[in-house]
Amino acid sequence: MANPENGVSADDVKKIARLSRLHVETDQLQPLADDLNGILGWIEQLNEVDVEGVEPMTSAVDMPAPLRKDVISDGGKREDILKNAPKKDDGFFVVPRSVE
Repeated sequence: MANPENGVSADDVKKIARLSRLHVETDQLQPLADDLNGILGWIEQLNEVDVEGVEPMTSAVDMPAPLRKDVISDGGKREDILKNAPKKDDGFFVVPRSVE
């Protein structure tokens, strides 16, 4: 791969595409390399931001996830679900036979 000073080249994109088993047209290699270099440039700008002493706004570790009870039920919505069915019989959907 190219070193960070030179960025990503069209040859690098070709190698990445081959390793990823993706087909990329030859005329698209350089535009993709330019796009990747633009993304890497934005990442470099983010690396320049001084975040010393800045706490994260949210964290999955600090906030417990709300959990529901693990109870088996039918959902209690059978009639709501079946009311729009074109055909129903004894609380079930009626569908055309697919295997004879």
